[in-house]
Amino acid sequence: MVIASGACNRPTVPPFHDAVPDSVEQLTPFDYRGPATLPDGGVLVVGASATGVQVAAELRRSGRPVTLSVGEHVRLPRMYRGRDVLWWMDASGVWDQRYDEIDDLTRARRLPSPQLAGTPERTTFDLNALTATGVELVGRWAAVRDGHALFSGGLRNVFSLADLKMERLLDTFDTWAQTAPDAAGADPPERFPPTRLPESTRLRLDLRTGEIRTILWATGFRPDYGWLDVPVLDAKGRLIHDGGVLDSPGLYALGLPVLRRRRSTFIHGIEDDAREVIDHLACHLG
Repeated sequence: MVIASGACNRPTVPPFHDAVPDSVEQLTPFDYRGPATLPDGGVLVVGASATGVQVAAELRRSGRPVTLSVGEHVRLPRMYRGRDVLWWMDASGVWDQRYDEIDDLTRARRLPSPQLAGTPERTTFDLNALTATGVELVGRWAAVRDGHALFSGGLRNVFSLADLKMERLLDTFDTWAQTAPDAAGADPPERFPPTRLPESTRLRLDLRTGEIRTILWATGFRPDYGWLDVPVLDAKGRLIHDGGVLDSPGLYALGLPVLRRRRSTFIHGIEDDAREVIDHLACHLG
C-alpha cells in the first residue's frame, strides 16, 4: 500500500482562534475566493509563506487595509541573474540533495514554502515588495487576550534569519555557476536589500474595534492520518519513515516534504521518489 499524503492534509489553525471575537470572520485558504467575498474592512493575514504573501498582495491591490503576521519564512527572489530562481535550484543540483545527506532532516522537512508565486510578470513577493504597497507587518501571532491579538516582538531576528538563508543559497548558485557551462550567459551575481524593519511594530491589535473584519489563516497544513490504524505515527501524528519506507511491511508513502530529495517537496519531485519506492517494494515482494 502506498499512502499519497497530499490527500490527507488539512489546514492548521492555532487553538486560540476560538478566543477571537465573533464579529471577526475567520477562514482558511481553502475557503478564500477573492477580496469581493470578504466583509468590508481590514484583513489580518496570518502566515508569510507562499499563500500568505500572495493573498496579502491581492487584498492590498483591491484597496483593503492589510496586516500580515510574520513568523519563520523562506525568502527567495522570483528571478536571479536573469533566470527563474527555480532554474537555479534545479540546474545547480540543490534539489538533488538526498535526504540522507541533510544534517537536520527534521527541520528541513518542516520548513515553510518559499515566498514564490507564478505570475506572467514573474513578480517577487517578498516582504519588502508588500510593505512598498502599504501592507503592515507584525510579528508572529502568539495569543489572544481580552479580545486583543498579541504578537511577538522578534521581527528583526526573523528577518535576519530569512535574509541570511537566502544569501547562502545565492552563494551556492554563484559558486556552481563559475564552472558550469549551463550558466553561461547568465547575468552577473547580484544581491538584494535586507528585509526592511518597520519603524514601529504593533505588539497588540484590538480585534473588537472593527479595524479588522476578517482573519485569513495562511498557517499551512498538517497531515491527518486518523484513518490509518497502523502503529507508524509519532507523538504528533506524523508518519515515521525512512525515505517513504514505513516500519510496516508493504506500507509506503509518497508526496511528503524532502521524502528522498529536496525536490520531493514539490510536485515534480514525485517521479524519482516513486521510482525508488517501487524498486524497494519490488525487492520486498521478491
